[in-house]
Amino acid sequence: MATKIRLQRFGKKGKPFYHVVVADSRAPRDGKFIERLGSYNPNTNPATIEINFEKAVTWVLNGAEPTDTARAILSYKGVLYKKHLEGGVRKGALTPEQAEEKFAKWLEEKGNKITGKVDGLAAKKAENKKAALAAEAKKKEEKAAAIAAKNAPVAEETAETEEAQTEETAAEETQAENNAE
Repeated sequence: MATKIRLQRFGKKGKPFYHVVVADSRAPRDGKFIERLGSYNPNTNPATIEINFEKAVTWVLNGAEPTDTARAILSYKGVLYKKHLEGGVRKGALTPEQAEEKFAKWLEEKGNKITGKVDGLAAKKAENKKAALAAEAKKKEEKAAAIAAKNAPVAEETAETEEAQTEETAAEETQAENNAE
């Protein structure tokens, strides 16, 4: 029986969520499977991947063929690198201690990369939020200035018209006095 490591789709439309499973290659995508190895959620950034590492290594060493996407996931988690190192140990190119040391070093570097990406995304999100708040404050100031400008000339115009009216009435009164004399 040919076995494959592949993804089994779950989740609603537009929000996929996958289980990483070992299944007979003749079984349908979402059908019967032999064993569930973990899960993969591409909706988060970076994608959330949970794999039972020992089971995955065992299946890969026993000959289960991963699909392209499953291969990328297993490579990301280090399962295929562990298989590569196990092959080196079997051939005598490495000792088990050297293989473990190399794998631990690789895991540390990978963890640092992931942490760096998460920190970078958090910093970018904070920067975007700060820029949005600054733009909003600027827009609010412009709107307040426009409202103040709109209201201020009306007050000045009314004061000017009142002055003009008082001057006109004063001029009319003086003219009426001159005419009466």
